[in-house]
Amino acid sequence: MIEKIFVELATSVVIEMVVLAIIMDTIFGIIRAIKERSFNSSVGIDGAIRKISMFISLIGLQIADLIMHINLIGFVPEEVRQFIRIDTIGLAEFFGLIYFSYEVVSVLKNMTLCG
Repeated sequence: MIEKIFVELATSVVIEMVVLAIIMDTIFGIIRAIKERSFNSSVGIDGAIRKISMFISLIGLQIADLIMHINLIGFVPEEVRQFIRIDTIGLAEFFGLIYFSYEVVSVLKNMTLCG
């Protein structure tokens, strides 16, 4: 069962997007922290807890998706569905899209504050 969870996580485009956004946010947060010579919300303990919590919750939601086959495709706009080329949106993918949006805003904020 654990193998199946990690296989599903590894093959999900949405989860890959979230992981990429987390990495980019961390990189730009580090650059911003170096520039400002202080920790910020992306690099400090709060940012680390937030990022780890996102990933752990995605694992839990993937487990829920394996147990209950929920399809939330109707809640995702058609443009997003076409972009990610996916037919079903489970709980992990749905919350992954929300997490991705949050992280993209954080990346843009850090890029702007980095100059």
